[in-house]
Amino acid sequence: MIKSWIYLFSFSSIYLFGQTNDWLYHDTLANVIITSYKEEPLQETSLNITPIQIDSLNKLGNFTLTDLLTKVPGVNALSTGLGIVKPVIRGLYGNRVLVLLSGLKFDNQQWQEEHGLGLSDIGLSKVELIKGPVGILYGSEAMGGIINLIEEQKPQEKEGQGDASLKLNSNTMGGTLQTGYKVNYGKKWFRIRVGLDNHADYSDGDNHRVLNSRFDGYYLKGTLGFQRKNWISTNNLMSSFNRFGFIFNDIYSFVSPDARWNRALNINPTHLVLLNILSSENKISLRNGSKLNINLGVQSNQRMENEGGGAISLNMHLLTLQYMLKWEHQLSVRNRLVVSHYSSYEDNTNFGARKIVPDATMQESNVSLYLESHLIHEKLILENGAGVGQKWIKTYFTASVNGPSNLIKPFSKFAPYYNVYTGLSIIPSPYFNFKLNVATGVRIANLAELSSNGLHEGVFTYEIGSPLLKNEQNICLNLLGTYSKKHFEAQISPFYNQYYNYVYLAPTTEEWFGFPVYRYRQQNAQQYGSELSLIFKHIKRTQITVNYAGMVSKAANGEHLPFTPAQKLSPSLQYKILHDSQKELSIQTSTDIIAAQNQIAPHEIATPSYWLLNIGGSYMVHHKHKTYTLSVMCNNLLNKAYYDHLSRFKYFGILNIGRNISVMLSMKFKQVLKQSH
Repeated sequence: MIKSWIYLFSFSSIYLFGQTNDWLYHDTLANVIITSYKEEPLQETSLNITPIQIDSLNKLGNFTLTDLLTKVPGVNALSTGLGIVKPVIRGLYGNRVLVLLSGLKFDNQQWQEEHGLGLSDIGLSKVELIKGPVGILYGSEAMGGIINLIEEQKPQEKEGQGDASLKLNSNTMGGTLQTGYKVNYGKKWFRIRVGLDNHADYSDGDNHRVLNSRFDGYYLKGTLGFQRKNWISTNNLMSSFNRFGFIFNDIYSFVSPDARWNRALNINPTHLVLLNILSSENKISLRNGSKLNINLGVQSNQRMENEGGGAISLNMHLLTLQYMLKWEHQLSVRNRLVVSHYSSYEDNTNFGARKIVPDATMQESNVSLYLESHLIHEKLILENGAGVGQKWIKTYFTASVNGPSNLIKPFSKFAPYYNVYTGLSIIPSPYFNFKLNVATGVRIANLAELSSNGLHEGVFTYEIGSPLLKNEQNICLNLLGTYSKKHFEAQISPFYNQYYNYVYLAPTTEEWFGFPVYRYRQQNAQQYGSELSLIFKHIKRTQITVNYAGMVSKAANGEHLPFTPAQKLSPSLQYKILHDSQKELSIQTSTDIIAAQNQIAPHEIATPSYWLLNIGGSYMVHHKHKTYTLSVMCNNLLNKAYYDHLSRFKYFGILNIGRNISVMLSMKFKQVLKQSH
């Protein structure tokens, strides 16, 4: 259907809709990013960074934050239903993808496949996505890439802004409601935002209801910022509570259908996650012209599981303390030096009767140096960096996991590591930008891989870890070429990723009371593929985009790695029917063409090809200081019955979601504050 030779020369595109509410057009080279070592124009870094405006994408009928990210070529979603999803960057997920929130690592125990990311797009203004390892700055885990979640920014000085929105989804008979207000008094500013999600079970393309796929969430965010001379401080508070119904092999044998509208989450099996985060971002300008950034954060994550009947069986609490120091100094007109230091402390404690990993403490520290040089009249930017770090893991006696009668005993593991980065960005003209970088990443095996010793609920396999697992290391070659003019843009991004000591779960010939035994193993692996864009824009209010992404992921023994995304081709068209200073009316349509995925790991299920048709429109009215928006989006218009290759439901014979019509209503307003006398 889609030839394999397209891997390196193929079509893809990026749903980037600019820095304003104009969600139809964009200019890739004009974006300013903040994910890397400093704030700078996008073309002046050799990193492969995609900035995504959340406000521009929330009209696409998404259910989760990860749904939005999948609009970027090379990004997919590993899912166990609509609510339990985690982002996949070029075939990597879990602890191989680093998520940043307020500039600090976010750890939601996302290493388990049936546990989602657990974050919402509520209150976010932007996401910056890096493809490829960035270990020199953030230490371990940034092997596949980084997802930097950026909270909404303060308004203009002496201005207040408020908004409210309601999104309804026909398939789940639910939606999202949120409202917020923020104000900037000049030397201080604050914001507050509340929101909620609520969804019933979804229906697949055969109009069959998927029992217990329901989920809900409650969110509260607040920010207090102030400026004192050369010190700017932004302090964020986030609190959320999510519940996700989950499905495993034999759930249909004891779950009885209830009313179609029912969304009760206290009877059938449910994941519960209570998350509280307090962070402080501080920017200090020093007298010698250098800059010092100090980020501090505390995260409290409580994960619970109700296996049916309302009683909590699994109850784990993960407490994380961390900080990031970054000092930036301009050595000369052409050279800039950045020194960074990251440190974290984590404590994992079990409170429930069922345990899957032991009580443990973990500590990590990382130090790195980075040098940026501008050469040849600012047309060549060289970046070089190196970092060293260590991670220490200590597990404690935990009944039923690592007691005297268990195979794995309590242990202490010290793992030093290093990372290097070198890259260049060439800007031969305002229309061209070429990037090349070579970087390493590292990951220390997580608690499940090191210390698992028990029956894995849901897939009914007995899993055994190994404290002797070595550091997982990769070296990645990234290329990116961009050409952008008024009416046309093209972008190609081939990559090659070599892994050493790749950790994976392998079947054995052993059995435990009739259940198959799986053990964590290691071997080398490689990945390669490409994303590329062709975009025809500003042509009689029309934009035509053709997107492609594809990759191969194989272990050293020749076997394919599990959950490798299928090739995807996505042509789309957007047209502005009306566009003036007061009103905007737009329509869009897109088609997702997914190839069959037969390059599968042992014991993995192949999936056939399919295609989905999506269509929608948006109407926006500006009146004085208020903006009203109505948008309608229909995804899977033809109600196609299909299996996404990265859906864990395929093992249970459960299809993905069928037709869904999403309707969003929003209102935004601005107010100018009165001058005090």
